[in-house]
Amino acid sequence: MRYEGNIFRPPSEARSYLLQCTVGCSHNRCTFCNMYKDKKYRVRSLEEINADIKMAKKYYGDLGKIFLCDGDALAMETGDLLEIITNLYKFFPSLSHVGVYASPDSILNKSVQDLDALRKIGLTIAYLGVETGDPELLKDIRKGVTYDEMLNAGLKIRRAGILLSVTVLLGLAGRTPKAVNHQLNTAKILNEMNPDYIGALTLMLNPPTELYNKMRQGKFELPYPFEILDEMRILIEHLNVRGTEFRSNHASNYLPIKGRFPEDKEEILKMINGIMNSKDTKYLRPDYLRAL
Repeated sequence: MRYEGNIFRPPSEARSYLLQCTVGCSHNRCTFCNMYKDKKYRVRSLEEINADIKMAKKYYGDLGKIFLCDGDALAMETGDLLEIITNLYKFFPSLSHVGVYASPDSILNKSVQDLDALRKIGLTIAYLGVETGDPELLKDIRKGVTYDEMLNAGLKIRRAGILLSVTVLLGLAGRTPKAVNHQLNTAKILNEMNPDYIGALTLMLNPPTELYNKMRQGKFELPYPFEILDEMRILIEHLNVRGTEFRSNHASNYLPIKGRFPEDKEEILKMINGIMNSKDTKYLRPDYLRAL
């Protein structure tokens, strides 16, 4: 298979064939993210993409799961996406899952009719990086949207009947009192959005991001492990979503957690409080085993 630059996908797409429809991220201005800093955003031609589909067919034979990358394949023209997804189902009879990264802007730029058409043709899930529900922090990290715009993007996916998986970032406010508001407001936006899946990741910084440079200059400090765990506790304590799968089993996390809300909420809180009270680091993933 052929790819341009490093390729990223959500943890749940580990067994998916990765089809590169766009190169890089259409936004690519977030202060914490270095995933696409080495790429200039562009949309690959349908000729290139269809050639890759034929290559995948020849190599794999049949596929059940496919993920459209890079960082924001939903930013493509709706007609082109419809053609790509149609071809995928044509070439792979066993296909039942097509996922895509989606920026809030790309969702907001699509009509409900566009999203509904994509669902009907076979787009099953969209991954949205919410990161935080705190209005001030959204601005600080240059996410490019307000609280209301982020909320509307998530609700738009939900209204279209496409599964919605969101990610939030623990530690994004640093070692400051703002960390509490970060989690309270994140719980608030998630409660209003009520996504199908929530993935909590822990902030890790690498060059050449702006936030990494601030950390090197002493202007930003990453929270300690038990401070991260306290952020997780605040988030979960205030989550009132229903029918939502919650995960913090990404390699960046200190404490792997999974459960369904609201059924498992109290049990998860009991576990977190017990570990926090004990202050025993044996329950936490050591830093040398953490990764993005």
